[in-house]
Parts: sequence; structure tokens; C-alpha cells
Amino acid sequence: MQLDWPNIKTVLLDMDGTLLDLHFDSHFWLHHLPRVYGEAKQLEPAQVAEKLNPLFTNHAGTLNWYCVDFWSQELELDIMQHKADVAHKIGYRPLAQEFLEHCRAQVDDLRLITNAHREVLNLKVKHTSLDRFFDTMVCSHELGAPKEQADFWLRLQAMQGFDLQTTLFIDDSEAVLDAAAHYGVKHIYSIAQPDSQRQRKQASKYPMLDSFFVESG
Repeated sequence: MQLDWPNIKTVLLDMDGTLLDLHFDSHFWLHHLPRVYGEAKQLEPAQVAEKLNPLFTNHAGTLNWYCVDFWSQELELDIMQHKADVAHKIGYRPLAQEFLEHCRAQVDDLRLITNAHREVLNLKVKHTSLDRFFDTMVCSHELGAPKEQADFWLRLQAMQGFDLQTTLFIDDSEAVLDAAAHYGVKHIYSIAQPDSQRQRKQASKYPMLDSFFVESG
């Protein structure tokens, strides 16, 4: 799939599931956290699921879902310490670094926009040096709204303006892509397999990238 580089001036990229393998996050939320929570509270797996699943459902798509402080308080666990315990699973998706180098050669405005908490971003930067590619790295907490909400896009525009017609945005979340499309971003792509260890559950209405690529010429 060829990107329309002559008509792209700004590139906005998601982090988890787009540049970095979502396997770290999947493993943490689906396996590691339930295990350590069960051990801390002396609960059986079924009891853990009964406690955690409604919480996950109720806070999905909100800033709380992405907030380590919220989950640390809610679950009485040091979320960042537990993330650090499995940080060896943090890694790039195939060809992501080459794609970032290519982006830097194509545009002057390359930004990371993530729902991840700044502490989580810092942990991932520590393990990937991801910050070396970007002019700006924006966390949704600092704008007071997640990427799923229109307020995020309005505040991102107010923070540093960009032309919707010449902006490329890549993300693995359908809800986030819908918000960007509704705001008017023209060039939108999804990711076919955000987690290297799991198949995507459903197709996207947006063009999906099987993997990153570096065009020649």
C-alpha cells in the first residue's frame, strides 16, 4: 500500500499496537495483573474476573482506563512497578523503526499521540528510545481527554495546529480512528495485527497495514 507522501505534511502516530507490539499490554492486563491481584487479595481466578471485568468494562475508553494512578488506587497495587516487572516484553512492531526513519525523511512534523500515561510512556521510551524519532510526544492525560473523544482533537489542534487535509494518522483502535475521521483527518490507516501473539478480532472500516514498509525512491 502506497502512502500519498506528496500530500502529507504532518504524521500523527499511536504508540501501543501501532509502533510497539501490543503484546506487552495484552499480557499485562489479561495475565500478569489478574495473577498478582489474585495473589495480593487471596482470590481464585474466577473471583478475580468477577472483580476486574466490570471495572474494565466501565472505564474502557476513558482517561481512567489509561491512568496508572487510578488503577493503583482502585486495586491497591503499584501498577508501575508491576509494569516494570514485565517490561522485557516491550518491543517494536516489525519495521516500525525503519518506518519512523522514513517518516522523518518525508515530513517536518512528526508526532506521537498516545493515550498512555506519561509514566508508561517514559517506561517504554527507556526500553525502546522511541523519543529519538519525534518532534512532539503528547499524552492524552495532558489534554484532559482520551483520543476517543472530540475534545482531544480540538485541544491537540489548539496546542499545535495541523492541516487536516495533509495529515496522516495511524492507530489500531477503531474508536480512536472514528474520532479522528469525525474531526476531519484525511489520511487514516489502521493496523492489521497490533498484538504479535493474537489475531485481530474484527476487520477495520479503514485501510489496514499488514506491516510497516519503507518505500524506495
